[in-house]
Amino acid sequence: MKKPIAIVNMHEAKTHLSRLVEGAAKGEPFIIAKAGKPMVKVVPLAEPTTKTTRLGFMKGQIKVPDDFDTMMQDEIIRLFEGEEE
Repeated sequence: MKKPIAIVNMHEAKTHLSRLVEGAAKGEPFIIAKAGKPMVKVVPLAEPTTKTTRLGFMKGQIKVPDDFDTMMQDEIIRLFEGEEE
């Protein structure tokens, strides 16, 4: 049997917001009412349904030169140190 959704008044929600939100995040939604009239329902956010990690998505499609970490090293040093050509 499913547990009924709790209805809390605005003052109680303000007073116990942290506890209520923690419960909602764990799957215990609640409704905030003002003067006895339900106003909003607080529910947990759904987990992302798509994988967002994209590491390696171009693997094998590009080639990084062997000297990538030293390419144009002299020019970069000159630009940072302000030396004339």
